[in-house]
Amino acid sequence: MAINPNEDTEFNDALRKHGILPPREPTPPSPSPPPSPTFDDLLEGFSPSELQEIGDDVQDDDAERYIVEYRQRLLAQMKAEEKRGRFGTVLPISREDYTREVTEASSANEPGVDKELGTGVVCFLYKDGIPRSDRAFVHVRALAAKHPRTKFASIVGDKCIPNLPDTRVPMFIVYRKGEIVTQITSWGADRERKQEGRLSLCHAPPRLTKFV
Repeated sequence: MAINPNEDTEFNDALRKHGILPPREPTPPSPSPPPSPTFDDLLEGFSPSELQEIGDDVQDDDAERYIVEYRQRLLAQMKAEEKRGRFGTVLPISREDYTREVTEASSANEPGVDKELGTGVVCFLYKDGIPRSDRAFVHVRALAAKHPRTKFASIVGDKCIPNLPDTRVPMFIVYRKGEIVTQITSWGADRERKQEGRLSLCHAPPRLTKFV
């Protein structure tokens, strides 16, 4: 009779014992079931208001207590993020404001951040009526909104630096920890410029788009 070597029979076991049939290949282990989602996994992605509704509807006291605690942690995290992103606009300043709003402001550490990195401050020197300066201001406003953890300030060029030639504007002076990190003058004078997210001007988080 024909022998099926793959059958799990006593006869085949005897043949394997005497080396007539090769040993059976081990049965591959069954895949482990995926881990059950945690409570945090289930609640992730819900807004505080949605968590409030879920907590009001749940019937289990322990589950309700956990949802309340999770919601409180989420609100605290959102509040901390809001403090870190505390700028978002271009602040117009005068020469008298410069030390306080630029130099000293760059020395202040971000709220909720343990490392003493200071704050990135970009001071934009401009002059109305110069096309490249007017175009640069559009970019600066967009960057300020995109990088709310970096402070942007603007000042008329010759109000900041007496007798500053028009050929030197627009100018960018970037500070961190009370020091000038980099300076760019006559931006856009040689060619049309754009924003490109490649390199931080402030050399430390938060990252800031480089002007190219």
